[in-house]
Amino acid sequence: MSVKYSSITKKIWMSLMGLFLMVFLVVHLSINLLLLVDPSRELYNTAAHFMGTNPFIQTFQWVLFLGFTIHIILGFVLQIQNWIARPKGYKIKAKSEESFFSKYMIHTGIIILIFLGIHFVNFFFRVKIFHTVPDYILNGVNTGMEDMGIVVVKLFQSPSYVIGYVIALIILGFHLDHGFQSAWQSIGVNNSKYTPFIKGFVHLYAIFIPLGYIAIPLVIYLTT
Repeated sequence: MSVKYSSITKKIWMSLMGLFLMVFLVVHLSINLLLLVDPSRELYNTAAHFMGTNPFIQTFQWVLFLGFTIHIILGFVLQIQNWIARPKGYKIKAKSEESFFSKYMIHTGIIILIFLGIHFVNFFFRVKIFHTVPDYILNGVNTGMEDMGIVVVKLFQSPSYVIGYVIALIILGFHLDHGFQSAWQSIGVNNSKYTPFIKGFVHLYAIFIPLGYIAIPLVIYLTT
C-alpha cells in the first residue's frame, strides 16, 4: 500500500510541476512573439531586460528551475519503477493498452531535455556566465540593454538550428498532449462532465503552443 501511495504521490507532484511549466511556456511564447511584431527588436529586448533584472522574476526563475528539476527527476524515477515492476508477460499485453505516446514519454522527454540543454547554452549561459551578448544600440544610442534579439536572429539564420528547433518543438507537442491529459487525471480531474472539454483544450494547447514557437524561427529564417 505504501509503495502504491508513494507512486501516486510522485505522479501528482510530477503532474503539478508539469502544469506549472506549461503556464511558463505561454508566457515565454508571448515574449518571443514580440520579435515578429517589432523587427527593430526594441520590444523584445525591453521585455528580456525586464525579465532578466526584475528581482521577483529572478526569484521566480529559480522556482521554475526547481519545478523543472523535480519534474525530470520524478519522471525518471517513475519510469524506472515501472520497468522494474513490469512482469515479463506485460509487454505483449501493454501493446494493446498503451498508446504510442504513453509508451515513449520518457524518450520524448529525454529529447526535450537535450534541446533545453542546447537552448540554455545558447541563451542563459551567454547572458549569465559568458557575458558575450552585445549591447542593444537603438538609433545610434546604447540603450544599456543586452541585444538578446540579435542572438535569436543569428541562431535562426542557421538552417541546421532551425530544423533541429522545429523537430524538438514537434516532439514537445506530442509530449505535452499526453502529459497534460495524464496530469489532469493524476490530480483527480477525470469525469464525464469535464474530461471531453479538458481533452479538447489539451489537443489545442499541444498544437498551437508548439506552432507558435515554430513560427518564430521559420519567419526569421525566411525573411532575414
